[in-house]
Amino acid sequence: MKPQATTRSGTRRADPARPKALSHAVLRMIWDQHRISRAEIARRTGLSRSTVTEIVDELLPMGLVAEVGVEPSRGGRPPIVLEFNYQAGCILGVDLGAAHIAVALMDLRGQILAWQHRVHPVRTDPEGTRALINELCSACLASRPGSRKLLVGIGIAAPCPVDPNHPERFSEIVLPEWHGRGGFKQMATRFKVPVMVDNDANLGALAERWWGAGRGVDDFAYVKVATGVGSGHFVLGKVYRGATGVAGEIGHVAIDPYGKPCICGLRGCLATLVGAPALVERAQELLARHPKSVLASQAITIDSIEDAALASDPLGLEIVHEAAGHLGIAIAGLLNLMNPRLVILGGGLCRLGDLLLDPLRDVTRSRTLISSLTAANVQTSELGPRSIAVGAATYVLDAALDDARMFPRLQDGAKTA
Repeated sequence: MKPQATTRSGTRRADPARPKALSHAVLRMIWDQHRISRAEIARRTGLSRSTVTEIVDELLPMGLVAEVGVEPSRGGRPPIVLEFNYQAGCILGVDLGAAHIAVALMDLRGQILAWQHRVHPVRTDPEGTRALINELCSACLASRPGSRKLLVGIGIAAPCPVDPNHPERFSEIVLPEWHGRGGFKQMATRFKVPVMVDNDANLGALAERWWGAGRGVDDFAYVKVATGVGSGHFVLGKVYRGATGVAGEIGHVAIDPYGKPCICGLRGCLATLVGAPALVERAQELLARHPKSVLASQAITIDSIEDAALASDPLGLEIVHEAAGHLGIAIAGLLNLMNPRLVILGGGLCRLGDLLLDPLRDVTRSRTLISSLTAANVQTSELGPRSIAVGAATYVLDAALDDARMFPRLQDGAKTA
C-alpha cells in the first residue's frame, strides 16, 4: 500500500480518494456524542479503524477535537477518548424582523454567549439596517475577547422568502425598499467569514429541530407570528423549501377573501388578521366596546395587548381569542394538507401559552380530519424570542459540520479557555 502523505508538521493530509462525506460523518458523530473513541466511531459507521484514524488526525490540529484520556480496555490497547471542543469556534446569528434586529453570538453547542437587540424599521431602511447589523455583530464579538478570531460565519434570518439558489435576492413585494437585494457581501468582507441567508421561519424551524421542541421529530411545522406570519416545515427530517424557496408562506393564505388588503396584493390573508399591526388595529377598533380596559389608558402595542390578556383584561382576551380562531383555521388546513406530527408556535404571541393554545386547539379540532388531529400536537416554542437568531447561527453550524474548512484553525490544536 502506498504510504499516506504527510505535511511538514507530520499531520496526515486528506486522502483525495476518500469521499468527503466520510469525514463529515465522523466529525458530526464526535460533535453529537461529545466524547467517543475511535473504535466506537468505527463500530457505528462501519469504517475501518485506519480510515477513522486518518480522519481524526486531520481534525486534531484544528482544535475541533482533542484526545482526553482512555477508556477501560476490553482486551488489547485501551481506546483513546476523543472530545469535541465546543469552544473552538463561535457563530453570529442575525434575526431581521420587520421592525427589529437581534443578534446572538453562539458557541458550537447552541449556547448564547452574547445578545444584542434593537428596534429598527427594517422594511423601510435597508442601509440603516445593514449598518446596525454590523454594529450589533461587532458589539457581540467585543463582549467576548478573542471571539473574532474564532468566528465561523454569520447567519441571517430574513423576513421574506429566500430562494436557496439566489439567497442574495430579497422579495420586492415584502421588502420593496430593499429593491430585491440583501446586500450583505460587504459584511462577509468586513468580518472575513461566510454570510448565509435564509427565511426566518425556516430558521426558526431549524432551531427547534436542533435545540427545542422539534428534537427527534422528522415531520413538523413551525409557525411564526410577528409583524407578518410565516411557517417553516421539516419533512422527513429536512427543511422543505418548495421549488423556488417560498414554501411556508402561510401568512398569505386567504382566511377572508373579502377582507382587508394585504401587502402581497391579495385580500384577507392570515397576516392581515393576526400579524402584530393587524392586532393593534383590531384593538383600537374594539376599544369603544371596552372603555374600562387597561388598554384605554396606554399606547396600544402588541406587547400591551399580550400583557392585558395575561391580566385577564376583557379586550385583551377578545383580541387573543379572535387571533386564535384565525390561526386555528390556517393550522387546521396545514394539518389536513401535510399531516405533521407537531406544530410549534413562535413569535411574540407564544408567551401567552394556554390563553392562545386552548381556543386555537378548539378550532383545529372542529376543522381537522380526525386522523390528522390525533397524530399532531400544537405547542409553543421552547426557545422563546431568541429562536430565530439561534436558528440563523445553527444554519452556519450545520454547513460547517459538512465542511470543516469553515472552522478556524487553532494553534497546535490547543483548546480554548
